[in-house]
Amino acid sequence: MSFTLFPGTRLALALESLAGLSVGDALGAQHFAAPVDLADPPPAPWEWTDDTEEACCLVAVLAEGDFDRDGFAAMLGRHHDPYRGYGPGAVVMLREIREGLPWPIAAAAAFDGQGSAGNGAAMRAAPLGAWHADSLAHAAAQGARAAEVTHAHAEGIAGGVAVTVAAALAAAGRLDGVRPPLLRAVIAHTPEGHVHDGLVRAARIGDPGEAAHQLGNGARAMARDTVPFAVWVADRYLDDYPAAIGACLAAGGDVDTTCAIAGGIVAAYTGLDGIPPHWLSAREPLPGWLAAATAAGE
Repeated sequence: MSFTLFPGTRLALALESLAGLSVGDALGAQHFAAPVDLADPPPAPWEWTDDTEEACCLVAVLAEGDFDRDGFAAMLGRHHDPYRGYGPGAVVMLREIREGLPWPIAAAAAFDGQGSAGNGAAMRAAPLGAWHADSLAHAAAQGARAAEVTHAHAEGIAGGVAVTVAAALAAAGRLDGVRPPLLRAVIAHTPEGHVHDGLVRAARIGDPGEAAHQLGNGARAMARDTVPFAVWVADRYLDDYPAAIGACLAAGGDVDTTCAIAGGIVAAYTGLDGIPPHWLSAREPLPGWLAAATAAGE
């Protein structure tokens, strides 16, 4: 990595990753109503889900220095809409945070004190990685910080780290002009555990159907059965955003989330030019408060 990132560049990279994440999320969510045919996409607008809403909260607090966990928790508590597809546990946690419970307590209390091992930290993480394209080690550390706000379980945190690192390397590859090998670097920076083991298995798989069968498609909404597959898809189709989304749609399962993760990573590499313009225009507009927050931070 032979470049220097200034705040404006970091934000631009994060916003392009967010575009890929949100389009993937919104198109993937359409698949639950009726199978999506990419040759004839569903009519607009495509409404986004909690994946995008949480990612918008994350992007809204990005700034120099360590990730602002208190600010992020406050944004999640203020802006979360339970009708955007949040799971019951997340709704309870974010309502508690909104009502004043400190996020470390709320996160630690989830799932009878085990903390969440779900894919929620991973689904929102790609823009954070794009922001930290100049350092994979720093991206990994900040990915863990961001995940801990809602995920106290090691596997939930590992999922967030893996996606953050993948997007950081994707954005770095774009800036360097080199297509990077994602899986190898992500494996090196992801903590030991089930997510890490899935990524190791993913490195030996060559077929999309086999990848979904061996790694999972997010049907359990856990980091361990979502992140390895989504990162595999991003690695395989890093320069082809529609193909990445198509692979996630074909796999079924938690389609909006696998599309969001893979879409956010791939867009960190391709930029907006990789996203079909008619897909981007079909996606429901992002919330106005995000534009206000990012403009204030510039």
